[in-house]
Amino acid sequence: MRNTSDQHSKAPMSSNRSVDFFDRQFERQIHQTESALNPFEQAALPHLRGRVLDFGCGMGNLALAAARQGCSVLALDASEVAISHLQQVASDQGLPVQAQVADLSRYSVSGEFDTIVSIGLLMFLDCATAHKALADLQAHLVPGGTMVVNVLVEGTTYMDMFDPEAHCLFAKDFLETRLAGWQVIESRHQAFAAPGDTVKSFATIVARKP
Repeated sequence: MRNTSDQHSKAPMSSNRSVDFFDRQFERQIHQTESALNPFEQAALPHLRGRVLDFGCGMGNLALAAARQGCSVLALDASEVAISHLQQVASDQGLPVQAQVADLSRYSVSGEFDTIVSIGLLMFLDCATAHKALADLQAHLVPGGTMVVNVLVEGTTYMDMFDPEAHCLFAKDFLETRLAGWQVIESRHQAFAAPGDTVKSFATIVARKP
């Protein structure tokens, strides 16, 4: 796994420190034509099917990969840089990806999805907003559908990318508790070294809705 300072996260809102942080990252990735899936996206890809919502898509590498394997994808992110790039690539390649700029701290999901993915996004919302957003995602997943969620949890000490006014480090068992009663396909905790002798601690869950 690549343990760079900004590898695993997405831009959540329309204007704050976190969005500025990731706009700079995305511009650098576009310039370097960096399109590989990060390890969390690689692990998520086999579980994606049907109509997919990528909530906090970042550069859209996972959305594009899902479309190439037959999914139709709604991809949302606050970064205009990332979404513009994703729209261009999807158009050039004729892929069924609808990419939209969205303030995910205020976004209300509409429609139903067979798969919902939120990798590296919810921790950039304040906790109350993050909990509400997750409940909204759960409500718009079809019965039998699959949810893939990845967040930073307590124990994380790398804070450079966070807006001080809007972030949430989740309890380590939060996702499993929140999805109690669902069929857990995979649940893991991983910690990685970050700049300045700090740590990023992640929880990831793949679960099927009853």
